[in-house]
Order: sequence, then structure tokens, then C-alpha cells
Amino acid sequence: MKVVVEADGGSRGNPGPAGYGAVVWSADRADVLAEAKEAIGVATNNVAEYRGLVAGLTEAARLGAAEVAVFMDSKLVVEQMAGRWKVKHPDLIPLFTRARELASKFDHVRYTWIPREKNSHADRLANAAMDAAAGIEKPAPKKSETTEKPVSPTAPGWTGATGTPTRLLLLRHGQTELSVQRRYSGRGNPPLTDTGRRQAESAARYLAERGGIAAVISSPLLRCRDTAGAAAKQLGLDVSVDQDLTETDFGAWEGLTFAEAAEHDPELHRRWLKDTSTKPPGGESFDAVQQRVLAARDRIIADHGGTTVLVVSHVTPIKTLLRLALDAGPAILYRLHLDLASLSIAEFYGDGPASVRLVNQTAYL
Repeated sequence: MKVVVEADGGSRGNPGPAGYGAVVWSADRADVLAEAKEAIGVATNNVAEYRGLVAGLTEAARLGAAEVAVFMDSKLVVEQMAGRWKVKHPDLIPLFTRARELASKFDHVRYTWIPREKNSHADRLANAAMDAAAGIEKPAPKKSETTEKPVSPTAPGWTGATGTPTRLLLLRHGQTELSVQRRYSGRGNPPLTDTGRRQAESAARYLAERGGIAAVISSPLLRCRDTAGAAAKQLGLDVSVDQDLTETDFGAWEGLTFAEAAEHDPELHRRWLKDTSTKPPGGESFDAVQQRVLAARDRIIADHGGTTVLVVSHVTPIKTLLRLALDAGPAILYRLHLDLASLSIAEFYGDGPASVRLVNQTAYL
């Protein structure tokens, strides 16, 4: 007997209260043969996704299926079960092993990634399980009405913020030749080096395991678009480009080292290092950068409010977003250090306050 298994899992917080859902269809999808759903306590999205797969395969085995076509909207689970990605996270290894053991009992199993909106039945079961555990009686929203597994509502904290924040995962691009040589790299468009591409892939794998990302938005410059593209591919998302996330225009200093710029314009360079309203020759001030980055942030919140968004950009725009979240003075721009392909996280709430959860993480590289 051939069957179709659709499975899903979600976490309201990642990690947070989690649950899974799975449905087994006849091969022609005319009949539902079995369903499973369960709230599993506090867990990550990826753990919940694997639990959904295990439940679906268990039901398929109970029905005596010989061939199984598995469809899931988790790129991570599909790629790992297909043998194309390695399983590194310790929480996933036993679940992966269990799923492989179940799969070995069938004559054939095929794994296919599908968009979230195509996995609405399993999603509905997963949300119903989580709602029931939370004592929520209203029906859960369908996937077509949401863009990701939701960011959990946050109780009032030090900022007094309430509601669900828009979480920005701020990823700096990977290495280029100009960054190797420590030269000003603004509006120039150098490609990633081989090291930069490896950095982008490492960050992409980490973000795929983390999960819960609703959108990927990038600076228009090649080094960011390629870094964003690596992540988007593993997340099963498209890359949107926002012109206002581009790097500072360094004008005549583009391509120069710090020492060369200081030698070329000594007084202006010293003033530029202290005054955010100062422009490089023919370039752009940090104050001007802040105005366009603020506009980009507001667009992201308007378009993706209450979700988690991957923003791939450059040193100055990322520092500026962190400054905005911290409500800090201009001096912070000169004191923050951000490594290549590093990740920072800022959250912005609908009622005004914001917070920073992470700065310059590189452990995945």
C-alpha cells in the first residue's frame, strides 16, 4: 500500500510551548487514513518538526504501508532525512535516529519539501494541540494566514513592552578581498571569497537548524545577496532586496585602508571618527545612514510585524539597528565590533520599546 504523510511541528517561542501534527493520506489524497497530534511541552521548532515526522511514520507503519511519500515544510528535516545534510544538534540526533529506524521498515520512502501553505492540514493539527495545552479554545490560524511559526508573546520586562515583537536576525555578509585587506568597502561590489562563501554556508546551516524565519531581506550589494541566498536556499524562502540596507557611501575613501584615508584627509578623517554628521569626501555621513536604515526597519515591521526576519547587511546598518534598539547615543557606532558573517538579534515591539538579545555571535563558523 502506498500512502502520503504530511507532518508539521511548531514552537511558540523557539524554544517554547510546542506541538506537532501529522496526517496520513491515501496515495491519491482522496481519504484521510490517520491523524496524530500532541503538545510536547517546551521545545524548539526543529524538535517539534521531527516529532511530527516520527508520528506520521508510526501511523503509516500501523496501517501496513509499504511505500511512503513524506511532505514537510521543514527544509532541515527533509534534507537531513534525505541524507544531504548532516545532523549536528544533539537534541535532533535521537529523533533523526528514530525516524530512520521507522523509515527502514518500509520498502521505499521519499522526502519532499513543500511550502507552508501546502501543509495546512498538519499545521492545523499542530496548532490545535498547542492551543489545547494552553487552554485556548479559538481555532488556530491556517498557514495561509501566517508567514512563520510565531514568535511568542512576551510579558512585560525591563522595557515595559508587551505583545509580540518583530525579531530581526542581523547577519553580516561573509568575507571579501577588501575585508581581507581591511579596506573601506562601501558601495563597491566585491564578491565573496572562498572563505566568505564557506562562512555564508555555515551561517545558513545554523539558521536552518534554528528555524522560525518568515522572510529574508538583503542589502542590494553582491556580498550580502550571496550571503542571504545561501540562507534562503536552506530555509526554502526567497530573498527580498531593500536598497536602504546598503553600506555607507565612503566616497573618495572607498578601497583605501584606514591609514591611507587618514593620510589623505587627516583632519577630516579625525573628525569623521568622532562626529556622525561628518561625511567622507563625496560620501555619506552616519547620520544619513541612520535615516535610511530607520526607514528600512519601519518597512520591515510594517510588512512582517510579529515575526522573525533575517536581515543580511553590512557593519554600519547593523550597528545602526542595534543602536536604535538600545536607544543609544552615536558613540556606540565606534565601540561595537561585528565580525564577518556574525549574527546579532534585535527585537522591536509595536508599543514602542525594543531590546537587543545577541551581539556578534560567530560560534557556528
